[in-house]
Amino acid sequence: AGFAVGIVDKDKIINGKNIKPGDKLIGLASSGVHSNGFSLVRKLYTDLNEEFNGEEVWKTLITPTKIYVKPVLSILDKFKVKGMAHITGGGFIENVPRMFNGRENLTAVIEKESYKLPEIFLEMERLGVNREHMYNTFNMGIGFILCVDEKDVNEILSELKECGEEAYEIG
Repeated sequence: AGFAVGIVDKDKIINGKNIKPGDKLIGLASSGVHSNGFSLVRKLYTDLNEEFNGEEVWKTLITPTKIYVKPVLSILDKFKVKGMAHITGGGFIENVPRMFNGRENLTAVIEKESYKLPEIFLEMERLGVNREHMYNTFNMGIGFILCVDEKDVNEILSELKECGEEAYEIG
């Protein structure tokens, strides 16, 4: 286990206070299941050597969690980011609203068809897990979300691509 502590200038804190209706959400692709929801994963996969996409399923399940600090710092250097959410335990449903900083007049509308779901999540659905439940447990292919002004979306997507990231306007 580990943790990190950091500091930020008060005027650079991203706390959601500048988010307004009509702002856009950009999702950065995850590298897989990441490290959340493994109690459910262990119930689904009792034989970790079973085949999935031409290899043992355990190889897909232990894909290292992507770390987003470098691409996010690159975006923060060049654009105004109004909110951020790391999609960890609790999936979309618990993590996205946190970027609104308790402002109940705001809500996120995620366009689930705006990106391709990774095969591992489709396989879990085939094994009997309700997709809506998975959005409350897993990252569902999006590991980090940025909330930005609509006018910046295309430039941010381009910058993220230059950083080697798959990213999508998701809502």
